[in-house]
Amino acid sequence: MDMKQRRSKSRENIPQATSSEGEIPPNLRRKLRASRPAMGHVVPKATRTKGAGGSANPRLRPQGRAREAGMNNPSMLKILGGSARGKRLDSPEVYLRPMMGKVREAVYSTFTSFGLYDEGVSTRHLDIFSGSGSVGLESLSRGASHCTFVDFAAECCNAVERNVQWCGFGEEGTTNIVCADYLQALRDPSSVGLPVGSTYQIVTLCPPYEEVVYADLIEAAANSVLVADDTVILIEYPVELGCLPHVISRKDGGKLIGVRNRKYGRTVIAMYVVNPTGRMEVAGSRPEEFVTV
Repeated sequence: MDMKQRRSKSRENIPQATSSEGEIPPNLRRKLRASRPAMGHVVPKATRTKGAGGSANPRLRPQGRAREAGMNNPSMLKILGGSARGKRLDSPEVYLRPMMGKVREAVYSTFTSFGLYDEGVSTRHLDIFSGSGSVGLESLSRGASHCTFVDFAAECCNAVERNVQWCGFGEEGTTNIVCADYLQALRDPSSVGLPVGSTYQIVTLCPPYEEVVYADLIEAAANSVLVADDTVILIEYPVELGCLPHVISRKDGGKLIGVRNRKYGRTVIAMYVVNPTGRMEVAGSRPEEFVTV
């Protein structure tokens, strides 16, 4: 079966949205409460009480060689696989909850099964809400050709820059660090310095749960000029949100099809493929996973 026939067959198998299917449900159009306790690596110095200790006042303690390099990494956040495996990462002095190691390992196992890091494949990654950069750096370590990091906090962008150099990805053209609002970056990328015509094969969205309206985030990502056919969009969300829809409609008539929706404790990871062509045969539609988890 040639590519044209396979693409045609794949499109026949894409779920066809009904009048309500594909629309953003009401539960995503509100801000939610999904508080999580602070951890040592996310507590800014300015918020700590002098003389206090214990879990209410965690201390930031870099360890080992990272400590010698002046890095702040009390959570032992590090690259899990690939060329930079084992490299510890600096954390910014802001409240931050990076993707858990076991979740990141599962995510990249799935990305690898999709063929995104196969030899000869040039994968460009857009990491929004990048924080310390652990998600995008993991992608570079496993074979992505480029990663653009987007975060609104200057402290996070500075930490990403340090981690890029620390992990050995400082070669020109390999990374781009953008300090900007996520909605502006998705809706008007050229206004934040992203080249006109740039598209990405992976987009990861790991927002601070209580600081975004998920409907706005999903609509901006689904309709962004930064995505193309077969772009994989990952969305991290809390169990308190309920469940994301299996099919998301685009304004141009296209669709995002849900291919994974997995729960890890109180965190859920959803993956969508934009207008799937059938090129990634492993990334098939899985409506059975998009139920309340």
